[in-house]
Amino acid sequence: MREVMTKSMARNIFFGGSLFFIVIFIGLTAHTHSYMVNTSTDHEGLTESVVLGKHVWERNACVNCHTIMGEGAYYAPELMNVMARWGIEDDPDAAFEVLKGWMEAMPTGIEGRRQMPYFDLTDEEYRGLSDFLLWVNRTDAQGWPPNEAG
Repeated sequence: MREVMTKSMARNIFFGGSLFFIVIFIGLTAHTHSYMVNTSTDHEGLTESVVLGKHVWERNACVNCHTIMGEGAYYAPELMNVMARWGIEDDPDAAFEVLKGWMEAMPTGIEGRRQMPYFDLTDEEYRGLSDFLLWVNRTDAQGWPPNEAG
């Protein structure tokens, strides 16, 4: 003899299944948040200079041309691991000098060439921007971007 599912049984299966998946969703959300807060971000390295660099990044709309952690425009290079690609991820003074020299050496006014604008930054702003890029380089992005250093 075949057993028929009643409305009450169907309702219990629906609510039980919904509750199960809601608990799974909340658990995965909590795990992701815990991972991001405790593992992937360098909280101790978040200095005033890094914060200044982030403000320089935002004020000059660098994201309009560059990507960082895959977010932004694709007109200019990805900058998440630029310090590692340049081989200076462990030397803040070298990072400052190389970044400042590179940005100041960018040509302007050449027809038909991609050009980096001249931003007229102070040494403190260059230092902040280099510290910000060093800090971003230390973020565990689980292998992103795929362009490895070297």
